[in-house]
Amino acid sequence: MEASSPYKDLVEYIVRSIVDNPDSVHITETVHESSVTLEVQVADGDMGRVIGRGGSVVNSIRSLVQVLAAKKGMRVSLEIV
Repeated sequence: MEASSPYKDLVEYIVRSIVDNPDSVHITETVHESSVTLEVQVADGDMGRVIGRGGSVVNSIRSLVQVLAAKKGMRVSLEIV
């Protein structure tokens, strides 16, 4: 089993905290040389909670993850699929 990254752990903690069905949260992490891509999958009914009005929630999550990544010289992109 591979070790989980701090970016994935942070996103998983936040998303599981705000959705109604935390067991349906799946995060796929793709690591590149100096960047990481996180794809978040949630139940259809929880999509609106994760995105938020006008994208406010997902943009806030992106900001938090980017701050963590900047400290380590990495770039992180977060996609809701």
